[in-house]
Amino acid sequence: MQDEINFDDIISSYRADPFDYHDVFAPHTGVIKFKVASGDAVEGVTGEWHHIPGTLLYNLERERNLKPITSVTNGTVSEVNGALDGKFVEAGEKIMTIKHPLKKREIIDSILKQVLYMFEAPERAKYFFSLDIQSKIEKFGQRAVSVKKGDEILTMSLMKRDTPVYYEGEAGIVHSVYFHPGDSIEQGKAMIGICPQEKLPLIEKIITRVKAEWE
Repeated sequence: MQDEINFDDIISSYRADPFDYHDVFAPHTGVIKFKVASGDAVEGVTGEWHHIPGTLLYNLERERNLKPITSVTNGTVSEVNGALDGKFVEAGEKIMTIKHPLKKREIIDSILKQVLYMFEAPERAKYFFSLDIQSKIEKFGQRAVSVKKGDEILTMSLMKRDTPVYYEGEAGIVHSVYFHPGDSIEQGKAMIGICPQEKLPLIEKIITRVKAEWE
């Protein structure tokens, strides 16, 4: 994590381009039929229980089975591979890009992911905090929890087997948590953001600066 951060450069970069660019890929092979075009506004999942799917982006047909692909974020379709319309596509092929306008909270989270030590999921599995850490979080809150190299911090549940996960990284407090215990997490996804105790004032300065200077 950097000791010094140029706040002006950070703010300027987000003011110049306050967007996240979400690439959409084909989940499997099939024939594609677009339902949106470049410039169209789209919505992500909505509803109190996230039960209302987002805007229909395209249909993917394979062996007469039609799979609707909906948007997971709100924004504007900024790029579409229109040449694929009505054509066969391979799994993993890039279909389009959605330009998502970042909110203040998302900007703060994005900056934190650059300056905190990110502990990532070692495998695709379900994860839970270790009993000791879960107990401390419930009693005192996550930022009262300190971790150091070698500490058991998580339990990984995979194929009906529970395996302890040990922390590897610089010592610090649990500043940010990016998952819900029991969730199935993709390999490599950030789960916990760790901040060394002495660098907490720097982190708070970042958050305060963004809140003050971002509308």
